[in-house]
Amino acid sequence: MLMRTDPFRELDRFAWQAMGSANPGTWSAPATMPMDAYRSGDEFVVSFDLPGVNPDAIELDIERNVLTVRAERRPLHPDDAQMQISERRLGVFSRQLFLGDSLDTEHIAAGYEAGVLTIRIPVAERAKPRRIEISGAREDRRELQG
Repeated sequence: MLMRTDPFRELDRFAWQAMGSANPGTWSAPATMPMDAYRSGDEFVVSFDLPGVNPDAIELDIERNVLTVRAERRPLHPDDAQMQISERRLGVFSRQLFLGDSLDTEHIAAGYEAGVLTIRIPVAERAKPRRIEISGAREDRRELQG
């Protein structure tokens, strides 16, 4: 149902760590964001960690079964502040997910609470298990699970 899109993202992360800095994330080269994805009943749930991100700075787009999540964390301190320690990653974060045909991309819901963006995607009706009745020449009929 879900595939990761950028196999080189981990390589980029290792390269940034080797250089002794964290990828600041720009619109042209966004940093990644951690996520969890699971199926719960008749919906697929994806959660992204985005602490300190204003909900207005989060964009969700879907095109041809590709869900794109972009967010920007801006500094909370005044521009004239003299930073003593800066360990929190700022900048742009992005993630693309390829959604399978078994998901209903017309009814996606998203919520943001306590720094976690949660996206809920229902499983499409055509992908749910159903019973198919088998008819025959005889009076008694059987049902198979499909």
